[in-house]
Amino acid sequence: MNTITLHAPDMVKMRMNQVLYLIAVSSMTALMLACQSAADKPAAATPPPVLPVVQISGSSATTFVEYPASIQGAADIDVRPQVSGYLQHTFVDEGAYVKAGQILFQIDPQPFKEALNNANASLRAAEAAVLNAQLEVEKLTPLVENKVVSDFQLKTAKTAYQIAQANAEQARASVASAAINLSYTNIRAKVSGYIGRIPKKQGSLVSPGDQAALTQLSDIHEVRAYFALAENDFNAFNNHYPGKTPAERIKNLPDVELLLSNHAAYPFKGKIDMIDGQFDKNTGAITLRASFANANSVLRSGNTGKIRLGLQHSDAVLVPQSATFEMQDKVFVFALNNQNKVTKTPITVIGKSGSHYLIKEGVRPGDQIVLSGFDRLQDGQVIKPQIVAGQPAELVSKN
Repeated sequence: MNTITLHAPDMVKMRMNQVLYLIAVSSMTALMLACQSAADKPAAATPPPVLPVVQISGSSATTFVEYPASIQGAADIDVRPQVSGYLQHTFVDEGAYVKAGQILFQIDPQPFKEALNNANASLRAAEAAVLNAQLEVEKLTPLVENKVVSDFQLKTAKTAYQIAQANAEQARASVASAAINLSYTNIRAKVSGYIGRIPKKQGSLVSPGDQAALTQLSDIHEVRAYFALAENDFNAFNNHYPGKTPAERIKNLPDVELLLSNHAAYPFKGKIDMIDGQFDKNTGAITLRASFANANSVLRSGNTGKIRLGLQHSDAVLVPQSATFEMQDKVFVFALNNQNKVTKTPITVIGKSGSHYLIKEGVRPGDQIVLSGFDRLQDGQVIKPQIVAGQPAELVSKN
């Protein structure tokens, strides 16, 4: 049997290892007990989020419905020749302002002057024939009375006199017609307004049958904006404004605004003064007309814009647009109950502007809704409300 003898340094080293092992085991045990103790303690409750809340109130509001409109002058006239001939003079330039009666173009008048001279000559010959026939009647009348000639000759003379008078009347008509045609060689402005493009230049052959007009003349001291209402909109229009007939409703309509193509409001308000007598079969819409003063000639025929029609709401429910969110084409708000618990509530929007919605269904005056900070808010969550005063704004609804 072999015996292992340990020297003193080896024994000290072995005892030191045992002590270190016991220390390590004790530390791990204490750490495990501490972790277990921490796990057994209940977690601290998370406080409810503080969010701004606004109370909904009912108030009077005006919504505006916008309809695309085309603008025309009070009179937009095609300037066309009434006789054929060569265009001899053009007295105006494109875009010029002209007054009613001013000469715009002249067609070569020489052929028409000659036609008038010829008509005058024919008239003088016809008048001479009338005088000659009258003398014949006057000559035969006493001879018939004295039974020198037969009554038949006098009747023939009187008939010839009547024919001569008819020929003279026809000649006078020819003179008048020739004078009118000669006057047509000077093409005048029928109204005061602005000249459009002039496609045909001096020396062109023009005719009443030409497909293109010589130019267009627009009287724009007042302009008319034409817009259309669909059948449902027209029914709502009739129900909203009092009056038994369209004429009565027009009298009760408020002034309307015109929004230009750059979305700026035209500085003068207009008045709806015409409702078409029937719906368009192709579009299913009915046309209305609003007239606007245009003293500065800012608007021109062919302009486009939008008519803004105001609708009064005596008891409107207004909701800040920032307090809403959309999901699957629906608009929602977070409504707050008496226990400060929020509920995701759908709302029906019938009008809007940059900051507010006009609500038909979903919330009522007196209800409270979360104003902002609800991007991570859950349905049924409890919050700490912070009441914020809300101010309604003017509403705009776009058709």
